[in-house]
Amino acid sequence: MSQSVAAKIDPANPPDGFLAPRVLSVRHYTDRLFAFTTERQASFRFRSGEFVMIGLEVNGKPLLRAYSIASPNWEEQLEFYSIKVPDGPLTSRLQEIAPGDHILMRPKPVGTLVFDALLPGKRLFLFSTGTGIAPFASIIRDPEVYEKFDHVFLLQTCREVAELQYGIDLVRSVREHEFLAELCRDKLHHIPAATREPFENSGRIDAWIEDGRLAGIAGGELSPETDRVMICGSMAMLQTLKAVCEGRGFQEGSNADPGQFVIERAFVG
Repeated sequence: MSQSVAAKIDPANPPDGFLAPRVLSVRHYTDRLFAFTTERQASFRFRSGEFVMIGLEVNGKPLLRAYSIASPNWEEQLEFYSIKVPDGPLTSRLQEIAPGDHILMRPKPVGTLVFDALLPGKRLFLFSTGTGIAPFASIIRDPEVYEKFDHVFLLQTCREVAELQYGIDLVRSVREHEFLAELCRDKLHHIPAATREPFENSGRIDAWIEDGRLAGIAGGELSPETDRVMICGSMAMLQTLKAVCEGRGFQEGSNADPGQFVIERAFVG
């Protein structure tokens, strides 16, 4: 990461209150999406689905955004999945990182897309658009999800087919994993859909719910008695699916007061 992009971060002397993990790998999926991994300090703990503040030092000050941790809580590395905003104060710079660089990270993860915010249930529906799949990348790699739920449905919609590749690779890796494969067999169901290009699945998630396609795949309509829902994506998508859930009798949950669905309001830019 050149000095012209952002200031070099000294891992031995980060700003007060920050960790400075080293970047291990970077993969660019499209001209708008990339993923990267960093070192994880042994003292850093998080619950699957939480987010953390990460960023770079720009003009002598930390520039941070909320990023969901995409890696599972047992992994020795941390993984993040990001959009690229050409004029974005952070992502325009973050997309230039390379292995060996360091980022800034607050040591305290938070969030509502966690098991603690949901009441017990039988089916778990993970609704995402774009990089909103990131927290669910952590959740579907957590053995606990397959202990808590009989079935886990991961839905992701993107505008273009190429933008679905991260999720497709993710689910394949879970199904081929040495110990997760057995746990997720017959339990993990993946439904990727494109909204602006021809693909085997098309349309927005609310349409899948309202026209019965989701019920056909899941074996029944969404029900607050048996089902739990996590939602992460654009603000418009959050508002739409929150209304859909509430219209079906679901109550929103939190860490302090578990419910039948939860949403995440943290975004990057």
